[in-house]
Amino acid sequence: MEGSSTDDQSTTTENTSTVVAPVTTPQLIGSGGSMVLDMEGGLEAESRKLPSSKFKGVVPQPNGRWGAQIYEKHQRVWLGTFNEEHEAAKAYDTAVQRFRGRDAVTNFKQLSLDNEEASLEASFLNSHSKAEIVDMLRKHTYNDEFEQSKRSCSLKTSPFSDGFRSGHQLVNAREQLFEKTVTPSDVGKLNRLVIPKQHAEKHFPLQSGSTSKGVLLHFEDVGMKVWRFRYSYWNSSQSYVLTKGWSRFVKEKNLKAGDIVSFQRSTGPDKQLYIDFKTKAASGTANLIPVGLAQPVQMFRLFGVDIFSASNGKRSNIELELLGLGNCKKQRMIDPL
Repeated sequence: MEGSSTDDQSTTTENTSTVVAPVTTPQLIGSGGSMVLDMEGGLEAESRKLPSSKFKGVVPQPNGRWGAQIYEKHQRVWLGTFNEEHEAAKAYDTAVQRFRGRDAVTNFKQLSLDNEEASLEASFLNSHSKAEIVDMLRKHTYNDEFEQSKRSCSLKTSPFSDGFRSGHQLVNAREQLFEKTVTPSDVGKLNRLVIPKQHAEKHFPLQSGSTSKGVLLHFEDVGMKVWRFRYSYWNSSQSYVLTKGWSRFVKEKNLKAGDIVSFQRSTGPDKQLYIDFKTKAASGTANLIPVGLAQPVQMFRLFGVDIFSASNGKRSNIELELLGLGNCKKQRMIDPL
């Protein structure tokens, strides 16, 4: 009996070992690997354990937050993680209007373009690429940049006393901060712009504790497009730099070594920062002497005689030799007058 019992146990052990399948770790995807993808069915296994969202493009997260996503050409585009469900739904609505237009199905009813707010937001979305809109949503800066765009547009209808017109566009009054001639490394593969230390500490001072992490600086160009650069201090080179976002600016503006980048700030209470540039060719014309301006003529006298006037307005060989400009190899004898 004992032998039979042992055989039964052995058989049970063998059967059990054949049933157990190898354990595989699901692939983590999404924002910070918070979503789990079912390797067999391609379904979000984690979402099956959580209550589904009533909004389109919104998925629950294990930590109690809500994620937003959209699909583009059968590829999932992650829009970020939000504390509230309706915030994720609004993020999806923003993205879907940029990806598929105003006629796309949204979670919340959209206002007609006759509404000024809706018209401004539509213009704002069309003025930015899909990647830029997604980046704003992920970093939760979309609302801030949209508000900045609205303030810029409101300048067009403000009185002339609030600014000055450049062409047909009203430009907010601003002060010049500094200019920087970009070097080959500034427009090269390092993807950073070095800010001179004296200007960085004066105009863009970093708070204690944020030197290594850096901050986001928002600039506006002449086309009222908002540029966001990460500004930080590099201990390794002991320099202040603009990093993330700078390479995109270099590419779009086609900056070359020798071009000049200019930084300004609004004189109003908002203290808006502005960025502009001029090419090396345009900035090099300042050193040219205007045509038609005569150079001052120096008078030379030899034994009391004005040599220049004596030669009827033409510089003689004698004068050129006295000036060290003569090409004569032999010295000439000057007869006393």
